[in-house]
Amino acid sequence: MPSSPPLPPSAVGAHRRRQPPAPSAAAYLAATLAFLVIAALAYSRAAFRRFPHPPATRRCHPDAEGSWSTGIFLGDSPFSLKPIEQWGISGGGGATQPVANPVVTCADVMEAGFPSSFVANPFLFIQGDAIYMFFETKNPVTSQGDIAAAISKDAGATWQQLGVVLDEEWHLSYPYVFSYENKTYMMPESSKKGNLQLYYAVDFPLKWKLEKVLLERPLVDSVIVNFQGYYWLLGSDISSYGSKQRGELCIWYSSSPLGPWNPHKQNSVHNNDKTLRTRNGGRPFIYNGKLYRIGKDSSDGSNYSIQVFKVEVLAANQYEEVVVPFSIEKAMKGRYAWNGERSHHLDIQQLPLGQLWIGVMDGDRVPAGDSVHRLTGYMFYGVASILILLLGALIGAIKCILPLRWYLPHTEKRSDTFKTDKQAILCHKFSSLICNVHKLGSLIGGRINYRTWKGRVCIAVTILILVVLTCFGTHYIFSGNGAEEPYPVNGWYSQFTLLTMTYDARIWNLKMFVEHYSKCASVREIVVVWNKGRPPSQGELKSMVPVRIRVENKNTLNNRFNIDKEIKTRAVMELDDDIMMTCDDLERGFKIWREHPDRIVGYYPRLAEGRPLRYRNEGFARQQGGYNIILTGAAFMDHGLAFKRYWSKEAEVGRKIVDSFFNCEDVLLNFLFANASSASTVEYVKPAWAIDMSKFSGVAISRNTQAHYHIRSKCLSIFSRIYGNLTSKRFFNSRGDGWDV
Repeated sequence: MPSSPPLPPSAVGAHRRRQPPAPSAAAYLAATLAFLVIAALAYSRAAFRRFPHPPATRRCHPDAEGSWSTGIFLGDSPFSLKPIEQWGISGGGGATQPVANPVVTCADVMEAGFPSSFVANPFLFIQGDAIYMFFETKNPVTSQGDIAAAISKDAGATWQQLGVVLDEEWHLSYPYVFSYENKTYMMPESSKKGNLQLYYAVDFPLKWKLEKVLLERPLVDSVIVNFQGYYWLLGSDISSYGSKQRGELCIWYSSSPLGPWNPHKQNSVHNNDKTLRTRNGGRPFIYNGKLYRIGKDSSDGSNYSIQVFKVEVLAANQYEEVVVPFSIEKAMKGRYAWNGERSHHLDIQQLPLGQLWIGVMDGDRVPAGDSVHRLTGYMFYGVASILILLLGALIGAIKCILPLRWYLPHTEKRSDTFKTDKQAILCHKFSSLICNVHKLGSLIGGRINYRTWKGRVCIAVTILILVVLTCFGTHYIFSGNGAEEPYPVNGWYSQFTLLTMTYDARIWNLKMFVEHYSKCASVREIVVVWNKGRPPSQGELKSMVPVRIRVENKNTLNNRFNIDKEIKTRAVMELDDDIMMTCDDLERGFKIWREHPDRIVGYYPRLAEGRPLRYRNEGFARQQGGYNIILTGAAFMDHGLAFKRYWSKEAEVGRKIVDSFFNCEDVLLNFLFANASSASTVEYVKPAWAIDMSKFSGVAISRNTQAHYHIRSKCLSIFSRIYGNLTSKRFFNSRGDGWDV
C-alpha cells in the first residue's frame, strides 16, 4: 500500500498547535505538590516571623504523648497541698509575683540545641538547703528517655537546670533517688533492658555509675520504702502479656535496699477489686506513722489521675491497702492550664525542720496526645490530595485507564454449578463497575481547557483552595494543641489579675469578655469594677477563673485605679470590656511587663506633641516614628505602684479634671508615671489582631472620635501645666524583639 505524501512543514506546525500534548500526570502531581509544600513552608515561616520566639521564650510543642511539664505544690501536710502560685512567692526581684506553675517544662531542657519533647516522672531529693529534682526527659530526635536534673535553693520556687545526668543506650525513666549508708542511689526504670538496675552517685548529682542489677525482671515504676524493719520494693512486672496496661503491682522485701530480694507470697498483689489498676505513681510517704502509696489511676483510658492508698497491712505474706480521699486543686482551664488534662506522678516529701511538705507533680495540657487536633490536620491534607487528583483528571493530566482483562468474562470449568453462577454474578458486577469508572474517566478527562480564561480562573480558584487547606493542615498538625501557652521570663512563669470597668448597659460585652479571657493561661482572677446599675450574678458569667465584682458607690472613671488590697498579683491588666484580642497577645504583653515592671506596657500607643500639646492617634505616631502615651484601657501595670500614684495628694487636681470631663483618666496616669521618672515609662506591644467592640456599641464614650480627641487635647494642656511635660518619644522597634513594630 503506497504511503501518504509527507505534510508540508507549515501544516505540521499547524497540526501540532491545534493538538498540544497534555502534561504528564507525574509532572503535574510533582508541580502541584511542590507548590503546596512551598505554600505550607511560607505559611509557617510567616507565622514564625510574625511571632518570633527568642531562645529565652522557646516553648513546648506536644509530641505523640502530649505536652508534659512539672509543677510545685506546698502544704502543711501531704493532704493539704496547694499550687505554689497560691503562696504569693516572688521571683526575680519581685517582678514575677507570684511565681507560678509549671516550674520545669520541656523548653527548659536543652540538649544539642533542641528543647526536650517530654518532661515527666519527677522525684525530689533534699540535701541541706538545696532541693534537687530528677525527671525523665526525651531526646526530641530519637524519643529515647534520659534522666535530667535541676536544683532549687528557694524551697522550689525557681529552678536551675543541670542538664542530662544519666544517658544509656536504652530508654530510662522514673528516676527514684534515695540515700543509704552515706551513699546516694538512683533506681531508674530500665525495662527496655529487661531488668532493674541500681546506680550510685560518683559525683552527685551529675555523674552516676552502675552499682548492680537488683532484679532480672522488666519492672516499671519501681520504688523502695523502709517500713517496719524491712525494705520493700514495689513495682509492676510487664513481662506477661497485657500486664503493662493492667499495671499489676508486685512486691519484694529485703533487709537492705541492695538486696537480695524475696518475692511476696501474693504476687501480683491487688485489692478486692481485681480490675483496679495499682501501678505506682510516685514515692510512698509516711505520715503520722502510717504508710501511704501513690498510684496512677487510668480507669478512664489514657487520661491518668493521681490516687492515694493507705497501706493497712504490709507483711511477707499479706498486703492490704484502701483508697483514701486525696485531691489537689484541679485546674479549671482544661487544656489552657499546664496540668489541665491529666497528671500521673506525684512525689511528696517534708522540708527540713518540719516546716512544710513539698510535692512535685507532672501534668499535661493535651488530652491523650491530642490525636483529635492532629486528625483534623490530616483531614485537611486528605481533602487537598483528593482535589489534586480531581484537578489532574479535569485538565487531562490524570486518566483513569484500567486493563481490559480486568473485565473480560472468564471461561473456566466449574464443577459446582451454584458456585459458578455466584462467581459469574460477582464478575458481572465487577465488570460493570470497571466500565462505569471508564465512563467517568472519559467524562472528567480534559473537561477544563487550561488555555482559556475560564479554565485558568477555575484552576486558580482550585489551587487557592488547595493552599488554604494545606495551611490549615499544617497549622493543626505542627502548631501544638491550640492552647496559647504563657511565656517564661528567666525560666519563671507568673500570673496577673485582669481588671475591667463597666456598667449595666454593657452586660453583653462583659459576658463575652469574661468567657474569652478566663481561658488565658496566666490570668488568675478577673475583677469587674461595677460603676452603675444592677450588677450581674456569678451564675450569669461563664468563667474558668474566679470572678470578683466590685460594686462602686459613684460612677466615675477614677474607680478604674482604686486601691484594692484583695488583688493577689503584682501585675494588673487593665482592659476595657469592649476590646477583644488573642490570649497570646496578652501573654506577650505580660512577658514584656515582667521585663519592665516599672512601666506601663500596653497595646494602643498615642503621641502628644506640639505647642500646645495635641493628642494624636497611632497612625500619626507611626508617621513620627515614636509614641509617649500608652492607653490604660489595654495595659499592664504594677497596681501597687500605679494605683498609689493615682490616689496620691498631688494627683487630686488631676482626678477632679477627669470627673469634670468624664475622660482622660489614662492620660493622667501617663503624666504621673512620667513625672516620677526621667527614664522611659511606656512600652508598646503590637497585637496580632484586636477588635474594638465600641465601634458596634451605642454606649461607648469615644464614638465621636473628633470630639473625643478634642477633649483629650484639652486634658494634655491642663496636665502639662500641672505635672510638666511627658517623656520624650519612645521609638517603635526600640526593643529589638519584633513585638513593637
